Amino acid sequence: MTSISLGTALITGASTGMGALYAQRLARRGYDLVLVARQRERLNALARDISNATGRAVEVLPADLATPDGLATVEHRLRHDASITLLVNNAGIGTHTPLLASDVERMTQMVALNVTAPMRLAYAAVPGFVARGRGALINIASIVAVAPEVLNGVYGGSKAFLLAFSQSLQHELAGQGVQVQAVLPGATATDFWAAGGLPAEQLDARIVMRAEDMVDAALVGFDRGEAVTIPSLQSVAHWEAFEAARKALAPHLSSNTPAPRYAALH
Repeated sequence: MTSISLGTALITGASTGMGALYAQRLARRGYDLVLVARQRERLNALARDISNATGRAVEVLPADLATPDGLATVEHRLRHDASITLLVNNAGIGTHTPLLASDVERMTQMVALNVTAPMRLAYAAVPGFVARGRGALINIASIVAVAPEVLNGVYGGSKAFLLAFSQSLQHELAGQGVQVQAVLPGATATDFWAAGGLPAEQLDARIVMRAEDMVDAALVGFDRGEAVTIPSLQSVAHWEAFEAARKALAPHLSSNTPAPRYAALH
């Protein structure tokens, strides 16, 4: 148990997998918790276990973030609870099914949970963080944010949004006391794969990381103030080269004349 108080962390998708692990790790660090997910029974059991193990205050907030009412409930809490110092946008769904073989209504639900929900929750939390000069936002994206060909295109697009959104906020909020981290897990041993129809056990074990290792590595990146954390990337030089190339490209992306290669052929 710890007597240190770091404020309250609100974690979405907290009932299982990486969300539950974030809850356990953050409570040990000294955060009180607000746990958000659909399954009240699982949340209650997790809250009881964490509170008994750490002595921290743990509240459950059952909500379906894919619905307007559920999302509004959590937004209201973020706007009006000044004790919240950390928002972990972890809730999300995905699939490995190719785009043209996927149901469009299912893809629409994915956008609601993976894009609309974290965006709205950030809008609810960040103004308070700025006003108080203290706060942090962790957005759980995915390696498919930069490798969209790997899985379903809507899933990749939703995670690319989270990465771009995080990077924009990092730029906009610089110097205002608010930390923003985007975490890009690779294949991780959670229920994500089974829910999408491909159990993790069927993947090459060499590419699948334990969820515990992923969360612990991501928190090391958070402690170091990393803007983007990719726990499975063995050489950070690859990411640094990618980012350097992206930033070098930026000044050349807008011009008042078309590039010569697009001149009309006569």
